[in-house]
Amino acid sequence: MKIDVELDCEGLLCPLPVLRARKRLLAMRPGQVLAVRATDGMAAIDLPHFCAAAGHVFLEARQEGAVGVYLIQAG
Repeated sequence: MKIDVELDCEGLLCPLPVLRARKRLLAMRPGQVLAVRATDGMAAIDLPHFCAAAGHVFLEARQEGAVGVYLIQAG
């Protein structure tokens, strides 16, 4: 999958990963893919809920060691 923008939120606590993802998604075109890298475990819960509420598509969540990688398609 082509990732258009990568957002590093490692070391940030809730709600900062969601707030930064929101800001970045506002600047993206519909269909573009954002990869959010976060170490806060709440991101796995917060990002899908945010996507559902804001009209974005939560594509995937995976772990790379201690870092969660979350792929979001801009709506």
